Amino acid sequence: MDSILSTYKTTTVKNVAVWFKAGAASDFTDNGGSCIKYKGKQIAVFNFKRENKWYACQNLCPHKLEMVLSRGMIGDDNGIPKVACPMHKKSFSLENGENLNGDLDAIATYPVKIEGGFVFVGFDD
Repeated sequence: MDSILSTYKTTTVKNVAVWFKAGAASDFTDNGGSCIKYKGKQIAVFNFKRENKWYACQNLCPHKLEMVLSRGMIGDDNGIPKVACPMHKKSFSLENGENLNGDLDAIATYPVKIEGGFVFVGFDD
């Protein structure tokens, strides 16, 4: 299962090679997550409407290796936007993927931009 985790790698705006058109912004849940697929990877995309920000991360929770983060609860931890796994409540920063519980490795995160009413997620391919 470690090979599944190794397919996810954080991408920053500086190293984006491809902006993947994930869909119309109106198709994404307000203050919640949705799952997209990109080259065999499941990516969780979050519309943090109350903060007017968008985030993306791997959908795979490293705790039990389940594809569930898109169904997690979003909120903040001392001002850090986060998602909590719906299964065991392990929390991860949506900004940098850090495990806020301190007991797991970080998850991969991806930049998101909105243009012309569409959501684009950046990958470094």
